[in-house]
Amino acid sequence: MPNIPQLQRALRPLLLPLGVLYAQVMRLRRWLYGRGALSSWRPPCVCVSVGNIGWGGSGKTPLCGHILRWAGKHEEHGVVLTRGYRAKPKRLPLLVTPGADPAQAGDEPLLLAKTHRLARVVVDPKRRRGGAWACERFDPDFVLLDDGFQHLPVARDIDLVLLTPFDLLEGWGRVCPLGTWREGASALDRATAFLIKVVPGKQPGLAEAIETRLKPKGKPVFTFALKPKGLARLDGSARARDLGSEGYVIATGIADPAQVAATAAILLGAEPRQVMAFADHQAFTQADVAKIREAAQAENGAHVVVTPKDAVKLRLLDGTGGFWTLRTEVRFGPKYNSDAEFDDWFAARFDELSEPHRQAYREAMRKKLA
Repeated sequence: MPNIPQLQRALRPLLLPLGVLYAQVMRLRRWLYGRGALSSWRPPCVCVSVGNIGWGGSGKTPLCGHILRWAGKHEEHGVVLTRGYRAKPKRLPLLVTPGADPAQAGDEPLLLAKTHRLARVVVDPKRRRGGAWACERFDPDFVLLDDGFQHLPVARDIDLVLLTPFDLLEGWGRVCPLGTWREGASALDRATAFLIKVVPGKQPGLAEAIETRLKPKGKPVFTFALKPKGLARLDGSARARDLGSEGYVIATGIADPAQVAATAAILLGAEPRQVMAFADHQAFTQADVAKIREAAQAENGAHVVVTPKDAVKLRLLDGTGGFWTLRTEVRFGPKYNSDAEFDDWFAARFDELSEPHRQAYREAMRKKLA
């Protein structure tokens, strides 16, 4: 597999003008939506977008899960709108149930549907269509727009923009194809708040980058990490805090396998003996399972550890019941431009934005009953 960052550095003179051009095209697109030349659909309730400026590994699905968990505690019922990356549904919109086929639903929508039973997860590449369909049927308290920062056909009230340390350091402002960003740095001005997914250990220059690149924008900045809290068998037969002193291998199909390895090492107290990195959103096959088991056997019968996103696909295949999946939770760290912790800030913002919708509903009911 080619080293993409290395190629981008080598071809910088050729790629730089293409990146500038792409950033300008995206800026024009934003302007057209802002002027109303391109129309957008506004949900009849609070709409929260969780998205990023670049691609891959910023923690969108865990953060969506955290918001849905918060909503469950506060009796707020949500609809998740997602395009279902690599999903192949037989019909659209698709309401994802906990027992859905991952090939139809997509791994991330299925994971959200399994772990947040009160939420309605709807797959449709045309999210304004899926949103109108879902709001008519389920009358949600809020809409959660997954991977929504660039999805301007749906208007939002809260724009949560996720960044990684790479985005803030060497990747800053490098628009595709020169880098990983989907838009230029000026797009960040429309964020409501920034959330930075960090990994364990020191990250030189990160605090300085936050101070110089994000704090001046005057928006709240929250850092968070995925904290491991245990393991579970894929077949549901057992849970464990760790593996004792026994070795393990990691098999994963996510954008940043090194991050999975770092998270596992914290929980299990040792580095994995091997990291088997598959393509992002890998559609695992029985041949893949055989390869994983063979690698584990070659490491003196090591355990196999996978991520929750991989687990929803792997558990359907023979021979994976004994695999372990990492159980993680979102934990927030240092914050900037905010006196409140993320949950308190989000709750206050949500309540402030919900009240106009509640008033409109009460007025509609009053007229209906008059």
